[in-house]
Amino acid sequence: MTPAQDPFYIVKDEIQDSIDKVQDTFNQWKQTPENAGEYVHLTKELLTSCESIQWQVDELEKAISVAASNPAYYGLSEAEIRKRRSWTSTARNQVLSLRRNVEAGTQKSVFGRSVNPSESSRSKQHISQDNDEFIASESDQQTLLIKRQDEELDALSASVQRIGGVGLTIHEELVGQEKLLGELSLDMETTSNRLDFVQKRVAMVMKKASLKGQIMIIAFLVFLFIILFVLVFLT
Repeated sequence: MTPAQDPFYIVKDEIQDSIDKVQDTFNQWKQTPENAGEYVHLTKELLTSCESIQWQVDELEKAISVAASNPAYYGLSEAEIRKRRSWTSTARNQVLSLRRNVEAGTQKSVFGRSVNPSESSRSKQHISQDNDEFIASESDQQTLLIKRQDEELDALSASVQRIGGVGLTIHEELVGQEKLLGELSLDMETTSNRLDFVQKRVAMVMKKASLKGQIMIIAFLVFLFIILFVLVFLT
């Protein structure tokens, strides 16, 4: 299987594209003033994207563990499995680093400034509102992830049912073929017994008959064969 057809490399490329986009968003976030509305929006987007990518990397690593349990079945070498695990580890570290930088920058923007009481009150209100929005966003993200997992489980269940149906059909066909083979074997045995009986009777008749009688029997059989040949092939 070529890398273009391997599901691992397809998912890997999608995750890498997501990481590159998050990195671009992170660079934009660093250049955005902390008191701007876009700063809060980019912060939420970064944290949500990092969590989503972490989940994808975890799922990909689970698939690698399954393949590692039986590499020969999946046509993978130990070197290829190590290579794939190395990539998932690097990807996870990149995402964790981005997330920690965002969280550290958010805490610094909240606690690193000295403000007067009125500004502090307004800041707390904004922080509370931002926290509520962030919690709502996280809740929506979790709901989306759960829905996606339910859909994947439904698809897996349907696939298992189809495989079970195919297996049952194959079993029924094997049972039917085994029955037919048994009947054929019985018919062959019966025919063989009848043929042995006829051969013994012919041998007995030939033994009892004189030379003239044997010639007459052979002539009769030849005549009978000619009649059967004419009836079968010329009519």
